[in-house]
Amino acid sequence: SGCDLENQAELEEKTRLINQVLELQHTLEDLSARVDAVKEENLKLKSENQVLGQYIENLMSASSVFQTTDTKSKRK
Repeated sequence: SGCDLENQAELEEKTRLINQVLELQHTLEDLSARVDAVKEENLKLKSENQVLGQYIENLMSASSVFQTTDTKSKRK
């Protein structure tokens, strides 16, 4: 009967919506995981960058090339 068909259509619509919601939840979980991974990678790169910066500073202070300005001012 018509009533059964309406109920059937309503049930199908609800099922479709529930599946959509579940799919969106999974997508959100995936995106959150990806954001976390990117944050972690970013932290790692930041700390590597700091180490490199320190290394370069040490090289520069050990090299006479970068100390010419110091020696010139000392000569005055």
